[in-house]
Amino acid sequence: MMPSDDPFDSSILPPARQGSVVALGNFDGVHLGHGAVLRTALTQAQQKGGGVQALTFEPHPRFLFQKDEAPFLLTPPDMKARLLKEVGADEVVVLPFTPAFAALSAEDFVKHVLLETYAPAHVVVGFDFVFGAARTGNCALLRDLLASHGIGLSEVPPWKDTRGQVVSSTRVREALRRGDPLLARQLLGRPFAIEGKVLHGDKRGQEIGFPTANIDMGPFIRPLFGVYAAKVRHAGDEEAKPAVVNIGVRPTVDGSRELMEAHILDFDQDIYGQNWSIELWAFMRPEKKFPDLEALKVQIAKDAAEAHRFSGL
Repeated sequence: MMPSDDPFDSSILPPARQGSVVALGNFDGVHLGHGAVLRTALTQAQQKGGGVQALTFEPHPRFLFQKDEAPFLLTPPDMKARLLKEVGADEVVVLPFTPAFAALSAEDFVKHVLLETYAPAHVVVGFDFVFGAARTGNCALLRDLLASHGIGLSEVPPWKDTRGQVVSSTRVREALRRGDPLLARQLLGRPFAIEGKVLHGDKRGQEIGFPTANIDMGPFIRPLFGVYAAKVRHAGDEEAKPAVVNIGVRPTVDGSRELMEAHILDFDQDIYGQNWSIELWAFMRPEKKFPDLEALKVQIAKDAAEAHRFSGL
């Protein structure tokens, strides 16, 4: 906690254009509910003749308060910023979620961050937005604090799926952890993807006739370990290529590092060091230990044939 005579230093906040409509939230996943927030902000901006700024937080508050939690992010910072721009943000402003920032009261957050630094023309949040130390601020308080300065607030109601359930980042994570990329895709409005640089591996896939692109999953959530039908694309490419992907620790070769391995179907180019995106489309089977590499080779051939069924999706 900062000393009471030491006011919050707003100079640590990134600069951005004042007078925009501000969409405020963590936005991990940039799912369909987040898209509704950005669309509402865009409508407000068109009415007021300004732009849309998405204000988000990094690192995710869980990294500060639950340091020992397993990787859980759906969209690391660069990916989240790109997706937010795709759904309507003109600018993405990343607020540094430090202990000092987390200690700000709800009232001081509005004063130092929203009003003094970004001076929004209007603010848009999701129905469940909370803020300030100990999460004491809610939409009702935010509305009152902004109204005292003549600034309006749009509170976007829950976005529900076809079964009437609220779309949330938590539900996306739960779907992935139980091996349901189809539900994750429905909640996100796009396939869940892990992005990263292709690493040099131990070449075992190449030895058995199935070369793989190995990607360190970093802070991304770990979907259920197993084999997936997938699509992969090089960063910036529109065309996606079908692939069979293994996520896990490779028990047949006594592996221990959590890794994503993608065997791109009908593809033999050198892609080491390149950034690729791996989209999960269907869970095919759990990860298992085979008696030897020959048995693994036979199974991968079956997996590849199965994955071809999804190449037209």
